[in-house]
Amino acid sequence: MVQVHPFKSIRPKAELADKVAALPYDVVNSQEARDLAAANPYSYFHIDKAEIDLPTDLSPYDEKVYQQAAENLAAFLEKGWLFKETEACFYLYELVMAGRSQTGIVACTSISDYIDEKIKKHEFTRHEKEIDRMNHIRTCDANTSPIFLSYRPQTAIQTTIKKWQKDHVPVYDFVSYHEVTHRVWVIDQADTIEELTNLFTEVDALYIADGHHRTESAVKIGLEKRQTGKQNPESEQFLSIIFPEDELAIWEYNRVLKTTPPADFMARLAENYQVTKTDLKKPAKAGDCQLYDGSAWYTMRIKPEKVPNDPVEKLDVALLQKFVLEDIFGIDDIRTDKRIDFVGGIRGTTELEKLIDSGEWKLAFSMYPTQMTDLLDVADAKKIMPPKSTWFEPKLLSGLFLHDLETK
Repeated sequence: MVQVHPFKSIRPKAELADKVAALPYDVVNSQEARDLAAANPYSYFHIDKAEIDLPTDLSPYDEKVYQQAAENLAAFLEKGWLFKETEACFYLYELVMAGRSQTGIVACTSISDYIDEKIKKHEFTRHEKEIDRMNHIRTCDANTSPIFLSYRPQTAIQTTIKKWQKDHVPVYDFVSYHEVTHRVWVIDQADTIEELTNLFTEVDALYIADGHHRTESAVKIGLEKRQTGKQNPESEQFLSIIFPEDELAIWEYNRVLKTTPPADFMARLAENYQVTKTDLKKPAKAGDCQLYDGSAWYTMRIKPEKVPNDPVEKLDVALLQKFVLEDIFGIDDIRTDKRIDFVGGIRGTTELEKLIDSGEWKLAFSMYPTQMTDLLDVADAKKIMPPKSTWFEPKLLSGLFLHDLETK
């Protein structure tokens, strides 16, 4: 029921793959990207965060930044650091972190499938973030970052993927950030391409795991091409990497508060949670949340009668939002309120303790990770998760695959 398409990827020369590949544009700020790319002319940050090659006082959303990105992309191609495949292919992208492996198929997916809700979302997007990526895609005339998609496992697809990995040598094989191994295979045989294309027609739906802003931006650029009469088969598709949901790991997305708790804070917590002092810094199960106030760690266990049946409202992040952030602190919009910040699980509970012990932040909440089944259930119900509900690791690196829209 869903469409996947082979495509002529723009990708790095094999010997430069580890030097080109970079973290996603939205997990580092401009200065971090400058530092990471400072001694590396091959870094994809020169394309994905092109402000690093311009004066530091220039806004990263200035028109000059997008033009610089397009110029850098052209230069990478001219120098041969990147090249465009001569034939349309699928690709396999395997990531191995701490002994756990996940393999996705790199393909183009359909704008029409997204419009028809066969590619399902679970987050709202912000207009200003869409505009940024739209400008980047439009100026570069390419999908410059992949969308991270998932699907319910299909045995036949997994069998085909594993056989190809077993029978072929990867074109890229390197270790990068956080000691993650990255491997890429090119599927260039017509019969296997046809087989995978047909197998995905048996998949009921694809789900956005990460990259809602990139998806909305890619789709809107495709629709823009339609309206201006510049559409072609490539502009009707967008770049995706698609993983079976049972291979993915969602990490916790923790919260820290800058506001001083009220004098009756513990008593108010006890209205909805069983609160006990503990040595545990991470919750042991769904329904638990760990609290750190600078003096001790506590387990907050939601009272069973407080948990609704709604697939969104029963999430731990939603329960914390309602019973703590809103009811006790009056934090209604966690996307804009300056009293709250978020710490990805990769940084660990030591980061939470560091922030609270500094005195600048007052409370830390160590969350139990949202599960992939929760994400799929929410998307199937056409509902929206609270912001900052999921943190995926390992991160898919950018720069290994680009999709040329071919409209210039």
